[in-house]
Amino acid sequence: MRLLTSTFRGVIKRYNFDMTNENETANDLKEKRVAILIDGDNAQSALMEQIVVEASRYGNATIRRIYGDWTSSNMRSWKDTLNSFAFQPFQQFAYSVGKNSTDSAMIIDAMDILHTNLVDGFCLVSSDSDYTRLATRIRESGKLVIGIGKQMTPRAFVSACDVFIYTENMIERERQKKKLAARQQMSAKLSEDEAKLIDNINQAIEMVGTDDDGWCKLSEVGTALRRIDSGFDPRTYGAKQLATLVRARKAYFDLKKPTGKSIILIRSKEED
Repeated sequence: MRLLTSTFRGVIKRYNFDMTNENETANDLKEKRVAILIDGDNAQSALMEQIVVEASRYGNATIRRIYGDWTSSNMRSWKDTLNSFAFQPFQQFAYSVGKNSTDSAMIIDAMDILHTNLVDGFCLVSSDSDYTRLATRIRESGKLVIGIGKQMTPRAFVSACDVFIYTENMIERERQKKKLAARQQMSAKLSEDEAKLIDNINQAIEMVGTDDDGWCKLSEVGTALRRIDSGFDPRTYGAKQLATLVRARKAYFDLKKPTGKSIILIRSKEED
């Protein structure tokens, strides 16, 4: 038990990863590269955006792939989200009825990516225990492993990951965000694009992480916004700079510039 604890602390130290402070995790690992590999047969397409956001807390998602039998009707729901989030579909035929053959293809590709050393961590999206050994092998190589799956996911796979995020928690968080966005849109009569912009900024703030008073650096929020939407540009909204764009939305965000410093801080009024 002492050896396991020591080993786990070594992983935490190597990644500057503090389990007691999720915000520090996002900040410390923001320059890392992460591969998101999704088992399309064992994941939910409705959570695609949340999956990308969760993985992006730990680094830039440079590799994004979904595996499944794309000739099957089960994969139809993923097709609409592929281009929106720049994921590559990988075909794996189901050679036997009732048996998932996706896991072998995903495991082989994960090992190829691991040996090319293209990323610093992996986000494995599945509730299948078949990925337990893969997660363990990746950790043995000194890489971060993030798992995303249902609460029914076998404990062995959950324990094999450095971090495991239950989709049920993501669903509840998304439900609350949609309720808040609907209230804001109705009260201010916002356009759909404006409501989406405000939601993206709030999401970026959440990705970056804040201090105890809710403040974080505006520059880091700008980087996070580009990860959420690679086409984001303040000029699209009639502003030359991000600070100008945010300042025009003072009903939703606060800005301040600490005395003697050149940085600008932002805080969401979402919780007010």
